[in-house]
Amino acid sequence: MIIDIIEYQLKDGRTARIRSPKDEDIQEMLDFLYVSAGETDFLMRCPEECGRYTTESEKQRFDRVNKADNETILLCFVDGKLVGSGQIMWSKRIKTRHRASISVTVLRQFWSQGIAVKLIQELIKIAEKNPDILQIELEFIEGNTRARALYEKMGFRITGEKPNAIRLKDGTLLKEYSMMWEIQRQMI
Repeated sequence: MIIDIIEYQLKDGRTARIRSPKDEDIQEMLDFLYVSAGETDFLMRCPEECGRYTTESEKQRFDRVNKADNETILLCFVDGKLVGSGQIMWSKRIKTRHRASISVTVLRQFWSQGIAVKLIQELIKIAEKNPDILQIELEFIEGNTRARALYEKMGFRITGEKPNAIRLKDGTLLKEYSMMWEIQRQMI
């Protein structure tokens, strides 16, 4: 699904642009995946795992997502640099098509500029346009207090936890929490 360009102001006054991915973004996306993975333990990938992402695989992913009617990727650019991404997807299966899943990543130097909030707001708008979707789900890793506070501020609530779901390189085991945001729809 392709989304029209969205421009808005960051907290520091700079202009950010959110849009769907294009082929010319592939190398920058590969770099973004690697850099963001090295900035925190709260993502599901490690930098050394990013070698599996290739120019060809990202092109295939961009093409597939841009043509899909049940998922989209949003890229956020500031001063022409990719600084954040968000993704939403949902099933077409009868029993689960009411649930959408989102994820958001922002480069550390752009934290606290409102990028994650804006990406989540735009992902929610996409979900709200689909009358089948009743809830939006996401996960966060134990210790990611910034993310938890943001999600709770936006109306998400914890719905479950998986003990020992994440194992860091040093052997530390962390919980993964599930959260949900309900779309308010008129019931007929």
